[in-house]
Amino acid sequence: MTELTAATHRTAVVEAIAASLTEVLGWESGPIDEQTSLVADIGLDSTGVLDLLMALEDRLGVEFDAAELRVEHFATVASLAAHIESLDQ
Repeated sequence: MTELTAATHRTAVVEAIAASLTEVLGWESGPIDEQTSLVADIGLDSTGVLDLLMALEDRLGVEFDAAELRVEHFATVASLAAHIESLDQ
């Protein structure tokens, strides 16, 4: 993947996460960027994680393997985006 393509892909993944958080949690309290904490800023809980993952699977066409998910993947939007990008490889 070229640098420009990688940056474009990262932006699309971050936008998909933000859109999915808005859809699943009804988040409207401010902008969501890569530094946004999914737990502290958004209030993501275990039920929200499941709903978010299903929404992202639909939106991005990825499939999450529960055995590979780690709590650190849900620290920030950036950490979740990095995990999603690793699924494409």
